[in-house]
Formats: sequence, structure tokens, C-alpha cells
Amino acid sequence: MPPSASTNLGYTPPDGGWGWAVVFGSFISIGFSYAFPKSLTIYFKEIQEYFSISYSEIAWVSSIMLATMYAGGPVSSVLVNRYGSRPVVIAGGLMVGVAMVMASFGTTILHLYLCVGVIGGFGLAFNLQPSLTIIGKYFLVKRPIANGLAMAGSPVFLSTLAPLNQFLFDHFGWRGSFLILGGVVLNCCVAGSLMRPIKIKTKPPVSKTTDENDTAKPDVTSQTAGQDKSKQSGCAAKVSQFIDISLFKHRGYLIYLVGNVLLFFGFFAPVVFLAPYAKHQGIDEYSAAFLLSIFALVDMFARPGTGLVANTKWIRPKIQYFFSFSVTYNGLCHLICPLLPGYSGLVVYAVIFGLAFGMVCALLFEVLMDLVGAQRFSSAVGLATIIECGPVLLGPPISGLLVDIFMDYKYMYYACGMMMLAGGVFLFIMNFYNYRLLEKEEKEKQVEDRLEIGSAKELAANEEDKDNEEKIRLNTEEEVGKSICEEP
Repeated sequence: MPPSASTNLGYTPPDGGWGWAVVFGSFISIGFSYAFPKSLTIYFKEIQEYFSISYSEIAWVSSIMLATMYAGGPVSSVLVNRYGSRPVVIAGGLMVGVAMVMASFGTTILHLYLCVGVIGGFGLAFNLQPSLTIIGKYFLVKRPIANGLAMAGSPVFLSTLAPLNQFLFDHFGWRGSFLILGGVVLNCCVAGSLMRPIKIKTKPPVSKTTDENDTAKPDVTSQTAGQDKSKQSGCAAKVSQFIDISLFKHRGYLIYLVGNVLLFFGFFAPVVFLAPYAKHQGIDEYSAAFLLSIFALVDMFARPGTGLVANTKWIRPKIQYFFSFSVTYNGLCHLICPLLPGYSGLVVYAVIFGLAFGMVCALLFEVLMDLVGAQRFSSAVGLATIIECGPVLLGPPISGLLVDIFMDYKYMYYACGMMMLAGGVFLFIMNFYNYRLLEKEEKEKQVEDRLEIGSAKELAANEEDKDNEEKIRLNTEEEVGKSICEEP
């Protein structure tokens, strides 16, 4: 495995200490961000009956919430750069809490779209992005471990919130449950308070000899920066100050985006409709909610396990193929779901789906960094989330529309399976094509480097010959001058 890319933080991260408290805060914040929209599906059937709406209409609640969380990522990044992680996460926790309290008094489904979907979605965006950012400020050497522990919050919270929501609904109804959940998510404010700004410990100064040897480097950098600035003008220059739009010229990144758009059309709907599907088959509420807990438990162990496999010397050089396999495996899981009979079949599906879902989540950002590198990663994530919010928004409602039309969930699972299977096959083919081109470009670069080295050596030899000829000419002239002076 290649060494980790160097960072230009300007200080040495502590790699521990208060950083572990920050990891715990990120664990809570990320757990709520990813698990909260999925766990709300417990209330969908009852809310649907209360407002007398269709399956597709109720699916818009979680879709708007997830899409807003994705679309709000760049806004959250700008706020973090301006104010830091702590105030943004606290503000996000307050927004989600207020949104759930307001939703408990809702009288129409549009009220839930606005409160839970839009306001709650932006609140979750303000929780997710800062939590991922601040870990990179506290950790460098141990950053993979810290990120792994923080990301485990998603399946842990999902396995906890699913039965908790069922318990709250049985005792307080969906309105009372939303009111209580509004207080529960205020724990994000506590998590945000743990994310105090890091006390920078500057790196020790380098020796004078190093400074003397490197005196020319700042000049070169400043000249290059000046050239880049002179090339950029107008709107493009302003946009480039916030995000690197040149990524749209990156071949591997475009392949990644197209594959992700396909897979996200069928990625979240099977999770959203898992509990309603079980209830539709006559399974009781607690058993239906328990399916989400099984799914989350398997997901919890699948993510770190996938990371360990991806780090092996056999997988790491071609990790894009591993990601393509995980997407294809997801699609196959959804295609066989309607073929599994009874509650035992749904348990089997929850297990294999949890494994498939965990594999994709573990690799989703790792393969992106493998493509664009650490320096352009933040811009790549921001642009990707903006584009992905479209299929995230439309996927569950379209799936719900299929349920409304056919009055059966199996066609929804078939459609999601085909979309993810198409995304996996596309990624397999295009990544094979991309790897071949990269190998070809690498060989051409090596040939060019050898030619440049050869021409440089030849030029140096010619210069040396010229210097020798000049020395010989000067010596000859000097000897001729001496001989003339010695003559009587």
C-alpha cells in the first residue's frame, strides 16, 4: 500500500489527547446524520394513513431530508471554513431539534416536507460535514482509525433508533414521538461542544542550511501562483476560490459520478421501505423494526471488515474493481429479495443487504480519494454531493410510485436492483477502460522521461566538450603569447 499523502497543515496534529473526545463527538453527530432519516420510516405507514396519502407522497419525507443533507454539504463546508466546526454542529443540532418539534404539530404532509425534510436536512448537513473535517485536524498518523470509529456511529445509531422509535410510537403516537425525538437530537449540540478548536503546535524550525538551500523555492511558488492567477478571470476565478471545477475534466472522476448517479437511484429506497414491506406481508411492528436492527448490526461490522480487505496488497492496486463488485452485489441482493419467502427470508435479506450496504459505504469515499488524491478530495466530495442529491431525492418517491401502481413491493425491489446492477456493470467496464488508459499513459510518460534524461545528459556532455575546447583554446593562446614575448 502506498504511503499516505503528506498534508500542508502547518502544524503537527496531536494524534490523540482531546482528539479522542472529538472522535466521540463525531461518532454521535455522524450517527444521527446517517441513521436518523432511515429510522423515521417506522412512522411512515401510520402517517400515510393519518393524512390519507400515497406511498410515493410519504416517501418524499425521507427523500427531501437526505437530498437536503447532501445538497447542504458545500454550504456547510463554507461555514466551517469561516467559523469552525463547533458552532456549525451546535447550530445544526438546534435546527434538527426545532424541526422535529415543529413537525409534531403538523397538519398536512407539506408541513412535514418543510420541517423534517428541508430544515431537518440542513441541520443534518451541518452535523455531518464539520465532523468529517475536524478529525483531519486532530489526527494524521491515526486518522484511518479515528475515521473508522466515527463512521461506525451510523449503523450503531440505526440499530438503536429503530426499536426506540417503535417503542415511542406505541406509547406516544407519531406526534408525541416527534416531540421527544426533537429533544433527543439536541445531543448533537453536546457533540458539537466537544469539537473545540485545536491548539496549534507549530513544527520546529528547519536548519539554516536548509533555509539557504531552499531560498529559491518560495520565489518559484509565487511565480507559479501569479501565472495561475493571470490565467483565471471573471466568474471562473471566483468559483475556483471555493471549489475546484477542473475536476469535471478528470476522466476517472466523471466515471465515478455517472456510476454513482445510477446506483443512488436504487440505494436508499430498499432501506426506506424495508419495515413497510415487512408490515405489508402481515409481520408485526416490532419484528419489522427488528429487521432494521439486523441490517444495522451487519452493516456495523461490514464497514471495518471491508476496509481491512481493501487495504490488502491484492485489492488496493485495483480498488475500483472492488467498489464495482460491491455495487453489483447490492443490485443482486435486491433482485432476490422478493423471492425469499416469509419473515425468515426477510431476515436473510437483511443480513446480505447489510453486508452489501456496508461494503459500498466503506468504499464510497476511499475510491474517490484514490482517483483524485488528497489535495482535491474536499472539492470532489462537494461537487459529488451536489450531483448525487438528485437521485437521492427522486429514488424513494419513484420507488413508492411503483408500489402505488402495482400495489406490490416486489416491483420496487426489482427496479432498485436493476438500477444498481446497471451502475455496477458500468463501473466495471469503464474502470477497466480507465485502468488500461492509465497504464498506457504511464508507459508514455516513462518513455518521455527517459528521452528527457538522455537529452539532458547529451546536452551536459556537449557543454562539457565546449568548456574543454574553450580551455584548450585559451591555453594555446597563452602559450603563443609567451613565446612571442620571449623572442629577442
